[in-house]
Amino acid sequence: MSSLSSHSEPQTYMFSQMRAALSIAKSVDILEHVYSLPTPQAQEEAMAAIRAIEREAMAAQVAQPGLVEVMSYLDSRGVRKGICTRNFNTPVAHLLNKFLPDTHFSPIVTRDFRPPKPHPAGILHIARTWGLLRGKNTESSNSDGGAQSDGQVIVLDGEGGAGKGEGENGTEIEESDADASGLIMVGDSIDDMTAGRKAGAATVLLLSDVNGHLAEHDHTDLVIRRLDELVPILEEGFKTRHATSP
Repeated sequence: MSSLSSHSEPQTYMFSQMRAALSIAKSVDILEHVYSLPTPQAQEEAMAAIRAIEREAMAAQVAQPGLVEVMSYLDSRGVRKGICTRNFNTPVAHLLNKFLPDTHFSPIVTRDFRPPKPHPAGILHIARTWGLLRGKNTESSNSDGGAQSDGQVIVLDGEGGAGKGEGENGTEIEESDADASGLIMVGDSIDDMTAGRKAGAATVLLLSDVNGHLAEHDHTDLVIRRLDELVPILEEGFKTRHATSP
């Protein structure tokens, strides 16, 4: 379980490049700005500028330490994996083909999904796609026990380019019957941790040089420094420090 940026080493320099290209301040959400532009043409031109930066960064992706090991473990246990990313589909496909060509992720929720993190809709959509519904969920990667062969894992994007994440049909979706309590969300941003907490999932922060302040955040259940640290954690039984209700 990891964010898209947890698959590859963080490329946070992209954010400043995107804001410079769009002439917006650091405090402005990049995709909120794009979607607020007055015409479809202006929105598409701004989005094209963002995609160009993402494509350039895509070529420099480097795998996170422990990525292959943890994915091999999850594959061997039959754990399902999904992605919810702020990127568009091309960098996602490139990353998976480059580092994890034999690992299956489904569904893959990209920028075409709304509303974005820190809203929990993307996580709940994955849970619902897997048939995890309130009152009907008998499968879990239990936060009080070890990873099970039918456990659930969600893979979320913490760096992800610009994304706001849009709905598959361009509209906000309602996932009120989805049950994400059996999911573990791994990411590297406050949006990841908050989206996971709001969805009712357990949250794992992949620590980096820029997110240490999130280690003690109320929305963070567990902190790791390498992805393969998850293997003994899941084997011994994942225990959160918070309740898993939203």
